[in-house]
Amino acid sequence: MAIERKKADAIIKGYKKRKSALLQWNFIVPVTVLFLLVLTAILAPKLAPHSPDLTSLTERLLPPFFANGGGTTYLLGTDLLGRDILSRVIFGARVSLSVSMMVILITAGIGTILGIIAGYLGGRTETLLMRVTDVSLSFPAILIAILLAVILGPSFWTVVAALSLLGWAPYARLIRGEALRLRQADFVTQARIIGSSPMRIMTRHIFPNVINPLIVLATLQVGMVILTESALSYLGAGIPPTTPSWGNMVADGRNQIDTAWWISFFPGIAIGLVVLSGNFLGDWLRDKLDPRLRQL
Repeated sequence: MAIERKKADAIIKGYKKRKSALLQWNFIVPVTVLFLLVLTAILAPKLAPHSPDLTSLTERLLPPFFANGGGTTYLLGTDLLGRDILSRVIFGARVSLSVSMMVILITAGIGTILGIIAGYLGGRTETLLMRVTDVSLSFPAILIAILLAVILGPSFWTVVAALSLLGWAPYARLIRGEALRLRQADFVTQARIIGSSPMRIMTRHIFPNVINPLIVLATLQVGMVILTESALSYLGAGIPPTTPSWGNMVADGRNQIDTAWWISFFPGIAIGLVVLSGNFLGDWLRDKLDPRLRQL
């Protein structure tokens, strides 16, 4: 009996050790990638070896340095107009990060406010806000963005407006559920008894307790916003083609994928790394910030 218990303890200990190591890598790798993204966006003019808009038709479609015909002047090769792929990827990080941060700030702010109001006040207010949320969740963001691009023209602010117009709904749904749970908590009841106003309760008691799930969702949305922005740019409804963005670069190389694969490959790798990093970091934060998962 004692031997079986020791074996079981050893198995549990080994499982916890492997899980701890996995969680560490789930934190270290995505944080490193996202930190490099932010650093690259900030220092883009200093890191880029060439101007992202500088063309040279005599040096068009040069392969990366490790391929036959490549050189160290253009480490990742050039595109159809002779523009440096590495420089455009670096400046594309600035565009993607700017769009992502703007959209997340707007959507998280609107969604959090509406979610707290709906969850705490309840009644007709909750019903109205949640029906609006349901309608927002039913519309595809890409179609709305294409419609806005037709009306307003492709631009940075068109992308931000299109993604923000519907992007607040997941935040409102999540925060409303948290507010419903918190409004029955003892500290909220005590605040209500001593005469605290609904505004004070929502701002001083409920909001601080929904920050953890809010951070998790915002982290998960970083990659999704960048992916959606890239898809819009690829379709011609996002960032204008003259501005270096990862989606535009993928679109530029779609017709040359057999002969000049590097035009689309490197920005595509950048998009994939950022999306995966955001997802892994969001999962790690969820495991750390959720007390129910922390015990597993």
